Amino acid sequence: MTRRYAGFYGAVAAVAFACCAPVAPAADDAAALQAQNDALRLRVDKLSSELEQIKATLAEQGKVGTAKSDKPKSLDVQFYATIKLDAARDDSRTAVGNFARWAESEGAHNNDDQFSMTANQTRLGVLVNGPTNTSLKTSGQVEIDFYGNGAAENKPDPMLRHAFLKADWTDLNFSILAGQTFDIISPLVMPTVNYTVGWWQGNIGYRRPQIRLTQGLKLADDVELKLEGGPTRTITDRKFVYTGATDVDSGADAGWPTLQGRASLSFPSFTGKPATLGVSGHWGREEQHLTNTLAVVDGDHENDTWSGNVDVRLPVTDWLLLQGEGFVGKNLSSYLGGIGQGFDATRNEGIAAKGGWAAATLGPWGKWQFNLGAGMDEVDEADVSANAKAPPRLTNLVCFGNGSYALTANLQVALEISHLKTTYKNAPDGDDWRQQLAAIYKF
Repeated sequence: MTRRYAGFYGAVAAVAFACCAPVAPAADDAAALQAQNDALRLRVDKLSSELEQIKATLAEQGKVGTAKSDKPKSLDVQFYATIKLDAARDDSRTAVGNFARWAESEGAHNNDDQFSMTANQTRLGVLVNGPTNTSLKTSGQVEIDFYGNGAAENKPDPMLRHAFLKADWTDLNFSILAGQTFDIISPLVMPTVNYTVGWWQGNIGYRRPQIRLTQGLKLADDVELKLEGGPTRTITDRKFVYTGATDVDSGADAGWPTLQGRASLSFPSFTGKPATLGVSGHWGREEQHLTNTLAVVDGDHENDTWSGNVDVRLPVTDWLLLQGEGFVGKNLSSYLGGIGQGFDATRNEGIAAKGGWAAATLGPWGKWQFNLGAGMDEVDEADVSANAKAPPRLTNLVCFGNGSYALTANLQVALEISHLKTTYKNAPDGDDWRQQLAAIYKF
């Protein structure tokens, strides 16, 4: 028995003894009885006071003990994955087979059909949510897939998709994101089964390291203006475009990051679900040192990369969603625009491009859902120089339709039929019909 409880029980025993102790008889002496009763009353009052003090002490000790055991909540860590098998048949040669970017010229590969099968789009990730105080919520995400250009088809390398942390001040409707994730510009995703989700076919924007600031502004109960912006890594992957060029990376050599920004307005649609209208853009610069082993050719040469974009997402009914994007810009290869062409080495200039895409999602109806859409990417023909070995691509169009069926809450199968048509400068067009089957398991 601890000391504090021994004192408590001792006090209780003393009270019981005082109340039950016999009183010396003094029948003929009223004064003596009164004195004795007064003495007992004083003793009981004193013991009661001591009991109250003991109770208060125990209660206070209990509060302290509770405070010490109230440890901060641990991190909420959630692992997730998407396992996907893609099997596709093309009636003509495409780049690159496992996924379709564009149709190769029939002049080089006339009706050369191909079959591809891969699990490289399988993704693994982890989400982390930190303890939330009254105003700050923290989180992070890391995700990889296996399109990292492995040595063989059955030995793929992991590729980093997302790796970022985020601090969200909920009472201010303000957040800061730091790390690698999707571009700020053109945030929508074409709903295709194809891994590229419309890249090189009218949907621009990829993933890159960035610092993103987001401020939400409530204009009404269901109307919000969101402002996003920040610096991002300038990526070109151009190292030796010219003979003897000394650039490690022409984007990093510019000495400045690329700036991206977007403003969007969300408001109730016909169904009450939020509709979104956004405008976005980016601007950056790359630098090449145009020298060779003999003499200076042109000195330092700079080229801008920029884009202007719109995006629309409109729920029309409970079973119909319309969405799409459009863009204009220049030197967009690292944003997967310009049909993979950003810079013309013959002219020493960037290549202008424009395009967009639109799609309709129908359903879900029970376990079924369908998507129909089309996209186009087009470059300025005057900006690309003729090349007999590698003819420049001028336009790239895609039309697609797909349907998916949920076998369970986690497992679904999908089938897509698409048509690709790619035109070339001084070379025959490319034309391809593609059928792609996918099995997808998410957990």
